[in-house]
Amino acid sequence: MNYREEYQHWLDSPALGNSEWEELRSIADDEKEIESRFYAPLEFGTAGLRGVMGMGLNRMNIHVVRHATQGFASVIAAEGAEACEKGVAICYDCRNNSELFAREAAAVMAGNGIKVRIFDALRPTPELSFAVIHYGCTAGLNITASHNPKEYNGYKVYWSDGAQLPPQHAAAIADAMAHTDIFNGIKYMPFDEGLEKGVITFMGAECDEAFLKCVMGQAIDRDCVKRVADDFKIVYTPFHGTGYKLVPEALTRLGMKHIVAVPEQMVIDGNFPTVVSPNPENPEGFEIAVKLAKEVGSDLIIGTDPDADRVGVMVRRRDGEYVCISGNQMGVLLLDYIIEAKKASGTMPAKPAALTTIVSTAMIREICERQGIHFEETFTGFKFMAEKLAEYKRDGSYEYLLAFEESYGYMVGDYVRDKDAVTASMLIAEMAAHYFERGMTLADAMDSLYEKYGYFAEKTLNLVMPGLNGLEKMKQLMASLRSAPPKEISGVDVIRLKDFADGTITVPELGVVGNTEIKGSNVLYFDLADGCSLIVRPSGTEPKIKVYILAHGESDAACAAAIEKYSAYALELGK
Repeated sequence: MNYREEYQHWLDSPALGNSEWEELRSIADDEKEIESRFYAPLEFGTAGLRGVMGMGLNRMNIHVVRHATQGFASVIAAEGAEACEKGVAICYDCRNNSELFAREAAAVMAGNGIKVRIFDALRPTPELSFAVIHYGCTAGLNITASHNPKEYNGYKVYWSDGAQLPPQHAAAIADAMAHTDIFNGIKYMPFDEGLEKGVITFMGAECDEAFLKCVMGQAIDRDCVKRVADDFKIVYTPFHGTGYKLVPEALTRLGMKHIVAVPEQMVIDGNFPTVVSPNPENPEGFEIAVKLAKEVGSDLIIGTDPDADRVGVMVRRRDGEYVCISGNQMGVLLLDYIIEAKKASGTMPAKPAALTTIVSTAMIREICERQGIHFEETFTGFKFMAEKLAEYKRDGSYEYLLAFEESYGYMVGDYVRDKDAVTASMLIAEMAAHYFERGMTLADAMDSLYEKYGYFAEKTLNLVMPGLNGLEKMKQLMASLRSAPPKEISGVDVIRLKDFADGTITVPELGVVGNTEIKGSNVLYFDLADGCSLIVRPSGTEPKIKVYILAHGESDAACAAAIEKYSAYALELGK
Protein backbone atom coordinates (compact mmCIF):
# COMPACT_ATOMS: atom_id res chain seq x y z
CA MET A 1 0.00 0.00 0.00
CA ASN A 2 1.10 3.57 -0.59
CA TYR A 3 0.93 6.09 2.24
CA ARG A 4 -2.59 7.24 1.30
CA GLU A 5 -3.93 3.68 1.26
CA GLU A 6 -2.21 2.97 4.58
CA TYR A 7 -3.79 6.08 6.07
CA GLN A 8 -7.22 4.92 4.94
CA HIS A 9 -6.54 1.42 6.28
CA TRP A 10 -6.00 2.93 9.71
CA LEU A 11 -9.07 5.17 9.48
CA ASP A 12 -11.22 2.17 8.59
CA SER A 13 -9.91 -0.08 11.35
CA PRO A 14 -12.28 -0.85 14.24
CA ALA A 15 -9.17 -1.31 16.43
CA LEU A 16 -8.86 2.48 16.77
CA GLY A 17 -10.45 4.26 19.70
CA ASN A 18 -12.35 7.51 19.25
CA SER A 19 -9.45 9.74 20.28
CA GLU A 20 -7.10 7.87 17.95
CA TRP A 21 -9.53 8.18 15.07
CA GLU A 22 -10.02 11.89 15.77
CA GLU A 23 -6.25 12.45 15.74
CA LEU A 24 -6.01 10.91 12.29
CA ARG A 25 -9.09 12.73 11.02
CA SER A 26 -7.53 16.03 12.13
CA ILE A 27 -4.74 15.67 9.54
CA ALA A 28 -7.05 14.76 6.63
CA ASP A 29 -6.19 17.99 4.75
CA ASP A 30 -2.46 17.91 5.52
CA GLU A 31 -0.85 15.79 2.81
CA LYS A 32 2.69 16.22 4.10
CA GLU A 33 1.70 15.12 7.59
CA ILE A 34 -0.14 12.08 6.25
CA GLU A 35 2.90 11.15 4.18
CA SER A 36 5.20 11.68 7.17
CA ARG A 37 3.14 9.33 9.34
CA PHE A 38 2.44 6.62 6.77
CA TYR A 39 5.17 6.60 4.11
CA ALA A 40 6.89 3.65 5.81
CA PRO A 41 6.84 1.78 9.12
CA LEU A 42 9.37 2.55 11.82
CA GLU A 43 12.38 0.44 10.95
CA PHE A 44 12.97 -2.50 13.30
CA GLY A 45 16.68 -3.09 13.89
CA THR A 46 19.00 -4.55 16.52
CA ALA A 47 18.12 -1.59 18.75
CA GLY A 48 14.38 -2.24 18.22
CA LEU A 49 12.19 0.77 17.43
CA ARG A 50 12.38 4.44 18.25
CA GLY A 51 10.21 7.30 17.05
CA VAL A 52 7.98 10.25 17.81
CA MET A 53 4.75 9.33 19.62
CA GLY A 54 1.48 9.73 17.73
CA MET A 55 -0.93 7.86 15.50
CA GLY A 56 0.45 6.36 12.32
CA LEU A 57 2.63 3.62 10.93
CA ASN A 58 5.78 5.73 11.36
CA ARG A 59 5.01 6.73 14.95
CA MET A 60 5.16 5.10 18.37
CA ASN A 61 1.68 4.08 19.53
CA ILE A 62 -0.07 1.00 20.97
CA HIS A 63 -0.74 -0.50 17.54
CA VAL A 64 2.91 -0.29 16.48
CA VAL A 65 3.92 -1.71 19.89
CA ARG A 66 1.47 -4.60 19.54
CA HIS A 67 2.65 -5.26 15.99
CA ALA A 68 6.33 -5.34 17.01
CA THR A 69 5.52 -7.53 19.99
CA GLN A 70 3.63 -10.01 17.81
CA GLY A 71 6.73 -10.29 15.63
CA PHE A 72 8.95 -10.66 18.70
CA ALA A 73 6.60 -13.28 20.17
CA SER A 74 6.74 -15.34 16.99
CA VAL A 75 10.54 -15.44 17.18
CA ILE A 76 10.41 -16.54 20.83
CA ALA A 77 7.72 -19.15 20.09
CA ALA A 78 9.85 -20.56 17.26
CA GLU A 79 12.42 -21.50 19.92
CA GLY A 80 9.93 -23.97 21.41
CA ALA A 81 7.80 -24.54 24.49
CA GLU A 82 10.72 -24.18 26.92
CA ALA A 83 11.51 -20.72 25.53
CA CYS A 84 7.88 -19.67 26.04
CA GLU A 85 7.97 -21.00 29.61
CA LYS A 86 11.18 -19.10 30.42
CA GLY A 87 9.40 -16.12 28.98
CA VAL A 88 10.25 -12.47 28.68
CA ALA A 89 11.15 -9.72 31.16
CA ILE A 90 9.57 -6.30 30.53
CA CYS A 91 10.69 -2.91 31.81
CA TYR A 92 9.74 0.70 31.14
CA ASP A 93 11.01 4.19 31.87
CA CYS A 94 9.46 7.53 32.88
CA ARG A 95 8.28 8.64 29.46
CA ASN A 96 4.72 9.44 28.57
CA ASN A 97 2.94 6.22 27.57
CA SER A 98 5.85 3.97 28.64
CA GLU A 99 3.81 2.02 31.21
CA LEU A 100 0.89 1.77 28.77
CA PHE A 101 3.13 0.45 25.98
CA ALA A 102 4.81 -2.02 28.38
CA ARG A 103 1.45 -3.44 29.48
CA GLU A 104 0.26 -3.70 25.88
CA ALA A 105 3.42 -5.61 25.02
CA ALA A 106 2.84 -7.90 28.01
CA ALA A 107 -0.73 -8.54 26.83
CA VAL A 108 0.46 -9.59 23.37
CA MET A 109 3.17 -11.85 24.79
CA ALA A 110 0.58 -13.45 27.08
CA GLY A 111 -1.78 -13.87 24.14
CA ASN A 112 0.97 -15.85 22.41
CA GLY A 113 1.39 -18.16 25.41
CA ILE A 114 4.67 -16.58 26.51
CA LYS A 115 5.16 -15.99 30.23
CA VAL A 116 5.87 -12.42 31.25
CA ARG A 117 7.76 -10.89 34.17
CA ILE A 118 7.06 -7.15 34.24
CA PHE A 119 8.42 -4.63 36.72
CA ASP A 120 5.86 -3.20 39.13
CA ALA A 121 7.09 0.33 38.35
CA LEU A 122 9.67 2.06 36.18
CA ARG A 123 13.25 0.75 36.46
CA PRO A 124 16.70 1.48 34.96
CA THR A 125 17.58 -0.18 31.66
CA PRO A 126 20.54 -2.08 33.17
CA GLU A 127 18.20 -3.76 35.66
CA LEU A 128 16.22 -5.15 32.72
CA SER A 129 19.44 -6.66 31.31
CA PHE A 130 20.15 -8.04 34.78
CA ALA A 131 16.63 -9.47 35.16
CA VAL A 132 16.87 -11.38 31.88
CA ILE A 133 20.04 -13.09 33.11
CA HIS A 134 18.96 -13.42 36.77
CA TYR A 135 15.62 -15.10 36.03
CA GLY A 136 16.87 -17.08 33.03
CA CYS A 137 14.42 -15.46 30.61
CA THR A 138 14.47 -16.15 26.89
CA ALA A 139 14.28 -12.45 26.07
CA GLY A 140 13.75 -8.96 27.40
CA LEU A 141 11.90 -5.84 26.33
CA ASN A 142 12.27 -2.26 27.51
CA ILE A 143 9.99 0.64 26.63
CA THR A 144 12.36 3.61 26.53
CA ALA A 145 13.78 6.24 24.21
CA SER A 146 16.80 6.78 26.46
CA HIS A 147 17.93 10.42 26.23
CA ASN A 148 15.77 11.47 23.26
CA PRO A 149 13.45 14.50 23.53
CA LYS A 150 10.09 14.14 25.28
CA GLU A 151 8.19 13.55 22.01
CA TYR A 152 9.93 10.19 21.52
CA ASN A 153 9.47 6.70 22.83
CA GLY A 154 11.09 3.42 21.90
CA TYR A 155 11.03 -0.34 22.04
CA LYS A 156 14.38 -1.92 22.95
CA VAL A 157 14.79 -5.70 22.70
CA TYR A 158 17.13 -8.15 24.43
CA TRP A 159 17.96 -11.82 24.12
CA SER A 160 18.71 -14.48 26.74
CA ASP A 161 22.29 -13.29 27.33
CA GLY A 162 21.00 -9.94 28.59
CA ALA A 163 22.40 -8.12 25.56
CA GLN A 164 20.48 -6.28 22.89
CA LEU A 165 19.10 -8.46 20.12
CA PRO A 166 21.54 -10.10 17.68
CA PRO A 167 21.05 -9.19 14.00
CA GLN A 168 19.53 -12.52 12.95
CA HIS A 169 16.76 -12.25 15.55
CA ALA A 170 16.11 -8.60 14.69
CA ALA A 171 15.79 -9.57 11.03
CA ALA A 172 13.41 -12.41 11.96
CA ILE A 173 11.20 -10.00 13.92
CA ALA A 174 11.17 -7.50 11.06
CA ASP A 175 10.21 -10.30 8.64
CA ALA A 176 7.41 -11.52 10.91
CA MET A 177 6.06 -7.96 11.18
CA ALA A 178 6.11 -7.61 7.39
CA HIS A 179 3.87 -10.67 7.10
CA THR A 180 1.44 -9.72 9.89
CA ASP A 181 -1.43 -7.26 9.60
CA ILE A 182 -0.96 -4.54 12.20
CA PHE A 183 -4.56 -4.80 13.37
CA ASN A 184 -5.87 -8.27 12.52
CA GLY A 185 -2.79 -10.39 13.07
CA ILE A 186 -2.31 -9.76 16.78
CA LYS A 187 -2.83 -12.42 19.47
CA TYR A 188 -3.90 -10.65 22.65
CA MET A 189 -4.77 -11.44 26.28
CA PRO A 190 -5.93 -8.47 28.37
CA PHE A 191 -3.32 -7.54 30.99
CA ASP A 192 -5.56 -8.18 34.01
CA GLU A 193 -6.57 -11.55 32.62
CA GLY A 194 -2.90 -12.41 32.19
CA LEU A 195 -2.30 -11.55 35.85
CA GLU A 196 -5.26 -13.67 36.99
CA LYS A 197 -4.04 -16.66 35.00
CA GLY A 198 -0.46 -16.28 36.23
CA VAL A 199 0.89 -15.79 32.72
CA ILE A 200 1.94 -12.27 33.76
CA THR A 201 3.72 -11.70 37.09
CA PHE A 202 5.34 -8.64 38.64
CA MET A 203 8.99 -8.13 39.54
CA GLY A 204 9.88 -5.67 42.29
CA ALA A 205 12.00 -5.22 45.39
CA GLU A 206 13.53 -8.70 45.26
CA CYS A 207 15.03 -7.95 41.84
CA ASP A 208 16.26 -4.54 43.03
CA GLU A 209 18.05 -6.17 45.95
CA ALA A 210 19.68 -8.86 43.81
CA PHE A 211 20.80 -6.22 41.31
CA LEU A 212 22.20 -3.90 44.00
CA LYS A 213 24.12 -6.77 45.55
CA CYS A 214 25.91 -7.24 42.23
CA VAL A 215 26.44 -3.50 41.84
CA MET A 216 28.09 -3.22 45.23
CA GLY A 217 30.29 -6.19 44.40
CA GLN A 218 32.12 -3.92 41.94
CA ALA A 219 33.36 -1.56 44.68
CA ILE A 220 37.13 -1.85 45.04
CA ASP A 221 38.17 0.48 47.90
CA ARG A 222 35.40 1.20 50.38
CA ASP A 223 37.94 2.11 53.06
CA CYS A 224 38.92 5.17 51.04
CA VAL A 225 35.27 6.24 50.89
CA LYS A 226 34.95 5.76 54.63
CA ARG A 227 37.94 8.01 55.25
CA VAL A 228 36.53 10.97 53.28
CA ALA A 229 32.77 10.45 53.74
CA ASP A 230 32.39 13.17 56.39
CA ASP A 231 33.69 15.83 54.00
CA PHE A 232 32.93 14.63 50.47
CA LYS A 233 29.66 15.84 48.89
CA ILE A 234 27.76 14.69 45.81
CA VAL A 235 24.85 16.37 44.00
CA TYR A 236 22.76 13.91 42.01
CA THR A 237 20.07 14.33 39.34
CA PRO A 238 18.11 11.58 37.54
CA PHE A 239 16.69 14.10 35.01
CA HIS A 240 13.16 13.09 36.07
CA GLY A 241 13.92 9.45 35.30
CA THR A 242 14.52 5.95 36.55
CA GLY A 243 17.78 6.49 38.41
CA TYR A 244 15.98 8.36 41.20
CA LYS A 245 15.89 5.37 43.53
CA LEU A 246 18.77 2.98 42.88
CA VAL A 247 21.58 5.45 42.21
CA PRO A 248 21.27 7.24 45.61
CA GLU A 249 20.85 3.83 47.24
CA ALA A 250 24.06 2.52 45.65
CA LEU A 251 25.97 5.66 46.70
CA THR A 252 24.64 5.32 50.25
CA ARG A 253 25.63 1.66 50.44
CA LEU A 254 29.08 2.61 49.20
CA GLY A 255 29.40 4.76 52.32
CA MET A 256 28.70 8.25 51.00
CA LYS A 257 27.07 10.39 53.67
CA HIS A 258 26.33 13.62 51.80
CA ILE A 259 24.22 12.91 48.72
CA VAL A 260 22.10 15.92 47.77
CA ALA A 261 19.48 15.18 45.13
CA VAL A 262 18.16 17.95 42.87
CA PRO A 263 14.56 18.09 44.21
CA GLU A 264 12.93 19.46 41.04
CA GLN A 265 14.46 16.67 38.94
CA MET A 266 13.67 13.85 41.37
CA VAL A 267 10.05 14.24 40.23
CA ILE A 268 9.16 11.52 37.70
CA ASP A 269 7.92 13.36 34.62
CA GLY A 270 8.04 12.29 30.98
CA ASN A 271 7.74 15.92 29.89
CA PHE A 272 11.17 16.69 31.42
CA PRO A 273 9.98 20.17 32.47
CA THR A 274 13.29 21.45 33.86
CA VAL A 275 15.53 20.64 30.88
CA VAL A 276 15.45 21.24 27.14
CA SER A 277 16.92 17.77 26.64
CA PRO A 278 17.36 15.03 29.28
CA ASN A 279 20.76 14.14 27.88
CA PRO A 280 23.75 14.03 30.28
CA GLU A 281 26.00 14.84 27.31
CA ASN A 282 24.54 18.37 27.24
CA PRO A 283 26.05 20.69 29.89
CA GLU A 284 22.98 22.96 29.86
CA GLY A 285 20.95 20.14 31.40
CA PHE A 286 23.02 20.50 34.58
CA GLU A 287 22.09 24.14 35.18
CA ILE A 288 19.90 23.49 38.23
CA ALA A 289 22.35 20.89 39.57
CA VAL A 290 25.25 23.35 39.31
CA LYS A 291 23.30 26.01 41.19
CA LEU A 292 22.55 23.51 43.97
CA ALA A 293 26.15 22.25 44.00
CA LYS A 294 27.42 25.79 44.57
CA GLU A 295 24.96 26.28 47.41
CA VAL A 296 25.98 23.12 49.25
CA GLY A 297 29.67 23.12 48.27
CA SER A 298 29.52 19.84 46.39
CA ASP A 299 32.69 18.29 44.98
CA LEU A 300 30.95 16.20 42.35
CA ILE A 301 27.77 16.30 40.25
CA ILE A 302 26.37 13.05 38.82
CA GLY A 303 23.48 12.97 36.34
CA THR A 304 21.86 9.89 34.82
CA ASP A 305 19.66 9.93 31.72
CA PRO A 306 15.95 8.98 31.91
CA ASP A 307 16.49 5.22 31.60
CA ALA A 308 19.67 5.34 33.74
CA ASP A 309 21.99 3.60 31.34
CA ARG A 310 24.23 6.62 30.76
CA VAL A 311 25.89 8.94 33.25
CA GLY A 312 27.31 12.45 32.99
CA VAL A 313 29.62 14.11 35.51
CA MET A 314 30.69 17.61 36.43
CA VAL A 315 33.46 18.48 38.91
CA ARG A 316 34.37 21.63 40.78
CA ARG A 317 37.47 23.46 39.66
CA ARG A 318 39.70 25.29 42.08
CA ASP A 319 38.00 28.57 41.14
CA GLY A 320 34.65 27.16 42.28
CA GLU A 321 33.19 26.70 38.80
CA TYR A 322 32.04 23.30 37.53
CA VAL A 323 33.33 21.64 34.37
CA CYS A 324 32.15 18.58 32.47
CA ILE A 325 34.08 15.35 32.22
CA SER A 326 33.47 14.00 28.72
CA GLY A 327 32.41 10.43 28.02
CA ASN A 328 35.84 9.62 26.62
CA GLN A 329 37.62 11.20 29.56
CA MET A 330 35.49 9.26 32.02
CA GLY A 331 36.29 6.00 30.22
CA VAL A 332 39.99 6.78 30.49
CA LEU A 333 39.71 7.81 34.15
CA LEU A 334 37.71 4.72 35.11
CA LEU A 335 40.01 2.28 33.34
CA ASP A 336 43.16 3.80 34.83
CA TYR A 337 41.58 3.83 38.30
CA ILE A 338 40.31 0.25 38.07
CA ILE A 339 43.74 -0.96 36.94
CA GLU A 340 45.60 0.81 39.76
CA ALA A 341 43.00 -0.02 42.44
CA LYS A 342 42.89 -3.69 41.49
CA LYS A 343 46.68 -3.88 41.49
CA ALA A 344 46.77 -2.30 44.95
CA SER A 345 44.08 -4.65 46.29
CA GLY A 346 45.55 -7.76 44.66
CA THR A 347 42.36 -8.39 42.66
CA MET A 348 43.70 -7.90 39.13
CA PRO A 349 42.68 -10.89 36.96
CA ALA A 350 45.40 -12.96 35.30
CA LYS A 351 44.38 -11.95 31.78
CA PRO A 352 42.70 -8.54 31.95
CA ALA A 353 41.07 -6.84 28.98
CA ALA A 354 39.34 -3.57 28.10
CA LEU A 355 36.82 -2.85 25.34
CA THR A 356 35.63 0.25 23.58
CA THR A 357 34.27 1.24 20.18
CA ILE A 358 35.98 2.39 16.99
CA VAL A 359 34.65 5.93 17.53
CA SER A 360 35.95 6.31 21.10
CA THR A 361 39.21 7.88 22.27
CA ALA A 362 42.53 6.48 21.04
CA MET A 363 43.96 7.23 24.48
CA ILE A 364 42.52 3.99 25.78
CA ARG A 365 44.79 1.98 23.48
CA GLU A 366 47.82 3.85 24.81
CA ILE A 367 46.87 3.02 28.41
CA CYS A 368 46.29 -0.65 27.63
CA GLU A 369 49.58 -1.01 25.76
CA ARG A 370 51.57 0.52 28.61
CA GLN A 371 49.69 -1.36 31.33
CA GLY A 372 49.78 -4.73 29.58
CA ILE A 373 45.99 -4.91 29.20
CA HIS A 374 44.45 -6.73 26.21
CA PHE A 375 42.48 -4.21 24.17
CA GLU A 376 39.84 -4.56 21.46
CA GLU A 377 37.50 -2.26 19.55
CA THR A 378 33.98 -3.03 18.33
CA PHE A 379 31.31 -1.20 16.40
CA THR A 380 29.19 1.35 18.25
CA GLY A 381 26.73 -0.30 20.61
CA PHE A 382 27.07 -2.46 23.68
CA LYS A 383 25.58 -5.45 21.90
CA PHE A 384 28.85 -5.75 19.98
CA MET A 385 30.93 -5.53 23.15
CA ALA A 386 28.59 -8.07 24.75
CA GLU A 387 29.32 -10.46 21.87
CA LYS A 388 33.05 -10.07 22.50
CA LEU A 389 32.59 -10.69 26.23
CA ALA A 390 30.60 -13.84 25.45
CA GLU A 391 33.54 -14.95 23.33
CA TYR A 392 35.96 -14.31 26.21
CA LYS A 393 33.77 -16.28 28.58
CA ARG A 394 33.30 -19.17 26.15
CA ASP A 395 37.02 -19.42 25.40
CA GLY A 396 38.26 -18.59 28.89
CA SER A 397 40.61 -16.12 27.20
CA TYR A 398 40.20 -12.79 29.04
CA GLU A 399 38.39 -11.16 31.95
CA TYR A 400 37.38 -7.64 31.14
CA LEU A 401 37.85 -4.69 33.47
CA LEU A 402 35.73 -2.11 31.65
CA ALA A 403 33.73 -1.70 28.46
CA PHE A 404 32.73 1.81 27.44
CA GLU A 405 31.71 4.04 24.57
CA GLU A 406 32.19 7.74 24.12
CA SER A 407 28.50 8.57 24.55
CA TYR A 408 28.68 8.26 28.35
CA GLY A 409 28.07 4.52 28.58
CA TYR A 410 30.07 2.21 30.89
CA MET A 411 29.79 -1.47 31.79
CA VAL A 412 31.61 -3.61 34.35
CA GLY A 413 30.89 -6.98 35.93
CA ASP A 414 29.23 -10.10 34.59
CA TYR A 415 25.61 -9.42 35.59
CA VAL A 416 24.57 -6.95 32.87
CA ARG A 417 25.27 -6.85 29.15
CA ASP A 418 24.44 -3.21 28.49
CA LYS A 419 25.64 0.16 29.67
CA ASP A 420 24.88 0.67 33.35
CA ALA A 421 24.69 4.10 34.97
CA VAL A 422 23.88 2.65 38.41
CA THR A 423 27.16 0.74 38.73
CA ALA A 424 29.09 3.46 36.90
CA SER A 425 27.80 6.15 39.28
CA MET A 426 28.96 4.09 42.25
CA LEU A 427 32.44 3.53 40.76
CA ILE A 428 32.78 7.17 39.71
CA ALA A 429 31.96 8.26 43.26
CA GLU A 430 34.55 5.85 44.67
CA MET A 431 37.15 7.08 42.20
CA ALA A 432 36.35 10.73 42.99
CA ALA A 433 36.77 9.95 46.70
CA HIS A 434 40.16 8.36 45.95
CA TYR A 435 41.39 11.55 44.30
CA PHE A 436 39.66 13.81 46.86
CA GLU A 437 41.75 12.16 49.58
CA ARG A 438 44.83 13.21 47.57
CA GLY A 439 43.63 16.78 47.17
CA MET A 440 42.61 16.29 43.54
CA THR A 441 39.42 16.51 41.51
CA LEU A 442 38.67 14.27 38.53
CA ALA A 443 39.71 17.21 36.31
CA ASP A 444 43.09 17.26 38.06
CA ALA A 445 43.32 13.50 37.64
CA MET A 446 42.61 13.82 33.91
CA ASP A 447 45.40 16.39 33.56
CA SER A 448 47.80 13.98 35.27
CA LEU A 449 46.81 11.22 32.84
CA TYR A 450 47.49 13.49 29.87
CA GLU A 451 50.95 14.14 31.28
CA LYS A 452 51.47 10.41 31.72
CA TYR A 453 50.01 9.03 28.50
CA GLY A 454 50.06 11.97 26.09
CA TYR A 455 47.50 14.52 24.93
CA PHE A 456 44.26 13.43 23.29
CA ALA A 457 40.98 15.22 22.61
CA GLU A 458 37.71 14.27 20.96
CA LYS A 459 34.61 15.92 19.60
CA THR A 460 31.38 14.58 18.10
CA LEU A 461 29.35 16.65 15.66
CA ASN A 462 25.77 15.80 14.71
CA LEU A 463 24.80 16.74 11.17
CA VAL A 464 21.01 16.67 11.51
CA MET A 465 19.13 15.78 8.32
CA PRO A 466 15.41 15.76 9.17
CA GLY A 467 12.35 15.31 7.00
CA LEU A 468 11.39 12.82 4.36
CA ASN A 469 14.49 13.58 2.31
CA GLY A 470 16.81 13.29 5.32
CA LEU A 471 17.53 9.59 4.86
CA GLU A 472 18.27 10.11 1.18
CA LYS A 473 20.62 12.98 1.96
CA MET A 474 22.45 10.79 4.48
CA LYS A 475 22.82 8.01 1.91
CA GLN A 476 24.11 10.44 -0.71
CA LEU A 477 26.73 11.86 1.65
CA MET A 478 28.07 8.42 2.55
CA ALA A 479 28.04 7.36 -1.12
CA SER A 480 29.95 10.45 -2.24
CA LEU A 481 32.61 9.98 0.45
CA ARG A 482 33.08 6.40 -0.77
CA SER A 483 33.11 7.11 -4.49
CA ALA A 484 35.39 10.14 -4.23
CA PRO A 485 37.14 10.04 -0.84
CA PRO A 486 39.07 13.19 0.08
CA LYS A 487 42.84 13.02 -0.37
CA GLU A 488 43.30 15.71 2.24
CA ILE A 489 41.15 17.18 5.00
CA SER A 490 41.71 20.75 6.13
CA GLY A 491 45.10 20.74 4.43
CA VAL A 492 46.29 17.51 6.06
CA ASP A 493 46.87 14.40 3.96
CA VAL A 494 44.62 11.38 4.40
CA ILE A 495 47.05 8.49 4.83
CA ARG A 496 44.50 5.70 5.24
CA LEU A 497 40.78 5.07 4.76
CA LYS A 498 39.09 2.22 6.59
CA ASP A 499 35.66 1.36 5.20
CA PHE A 500 34.00 -0.79 7.83
CA ALA A 501 31.12 -1.64 5.49
CA ASP A 502 33.22 -4.03 3.40
CA GLY A 503 36.29 -4.10 5.66
CA THR A 504 38.73 -2.63 3.15
CA ILE A 505 41.74 -0.52 4.10
CA THR A 506 42.76 1.85 1.32
CA VAL A 507 45.94 3.93 1.05
CA PRO A 508 46.07 6.80 -1.48
CA GLU A 509 48.08 5.94 -4.61
CA LEU A 510 48.28 2.27 -3.54
CA GLY A 511 44.63 1.25 -3.37
CA VAL A 512 43.36 -1.53 -1.12
CA VAL A 513 46.20 -2.76 1.11
CA GLY A 514 44.38 -4.88 3.69
CA ASN A 515 41.26 -5.56 5.72
CA THR A 516 39.89 -4.37 9.03
CA GLU A 517 39.45 -6.85 11.89
CA ILE A 518 35.70 -6.24 11.86
CA LYS A 519 33.30 -5.30 9.08
CA GLY A 520 29.62 -4.89 8.30
CA SER A 521 28.86 -1.38 9.58
CA ASN A 522 28.33 1.82 7.59
CA VAL A 523 31.37 3.67 8.95
CA LEU A 524 34.18 5.53 7.16
CA TYR A 525 37.38 6.10 9.16
CA PHE A 526 39.96 8.59 7.83
CA ASP A 527 43.45 8.49 9.38
CA LEU A 528 45.39 11.73 8.87
CA ALA A 529 49.09 12.50 8.58
CA ASP A 530 49.16 14.49 11.85
CA GLY A 531 48.03 11.53 13.96
CA CYS A 532 44.39 12.61 14.12
CA SER A 533 41.37 10.74 12.76
CA LEU A 534 37.96 11.69 11.41
CA ILE A 535 35.10 9.16 11.44
CA VAL A 536 31.75 9.46 9.65
CA ARG A 537 28.70 7.27 10.25
CA PRO A 538 24.89 7.59 10.10
CA SER A 539 23.10 7.41 13.45
CA GLY A 540 21.16 4.20 13.99
CA THR A 541 18.33 5.88 15.92
CA GLU A 542 18.02 9.48 14.70
CA PRO A 543 18.04 11.32 11.32
CA LYS A 544 21.61 12.55 11.45
CA ILE A 545 25.18 11.83 10.37
CA LYS A 546 27.65 11.65 13.24
CA VAL A 547 31.18 12.89 12.71
CA TYR A 548 33.79 11.98 15.31
CA ILE A 549 37.09 13.86 15.55
CA LEU A 550 39.87 12.08 17.41
CA ALA A 551 42.82 14.41 17.99
CA HIS A 552 46.29 13.54 19.23
CA GLY A 553 49.05 16.12 19.70
CA GLU A 554 52.01 17.33 21.69
CA SER A 555 49.92 19.54 23.97
CA ASP A 556 46.40 20.39 25.02
CA ALA A 557 46.55 23.47 22.80
CA ALA A 558 47.63 21.42 19.78
CA CYS A 559 44.69 19.05 20.27
CA ALA A 560 42.26 21.97 20.65
CA ALA A 561 43.54 23.54 17.43
CA ALA A 562 43.09 20.24 15.57
CA ILE A 563 39.54 19.86 16.90
CA GLU A 564 38.67 23.38 15.72
CA LYS A 565 40.19 22.83 12.28
CA TYR A 566 38.49 19.51 11.60
CA SER A 567 35.17 20.69 13.04
CA ALA A 568 34.98 23.34 10.33
CA TYR A 569 35.44 20.64 7.69
CA ALA A 570 32.83 18.38 9.31
CA LEU A 571 30.22 21.14 9.43
CA GLU A 572 30.68 21.75 5.71
CA LEU A 573 29.75 18.11 5.07
CA GLY A 574 26.28 18.74 6.45
CA LYS A 575 25.49 21.67 4.15
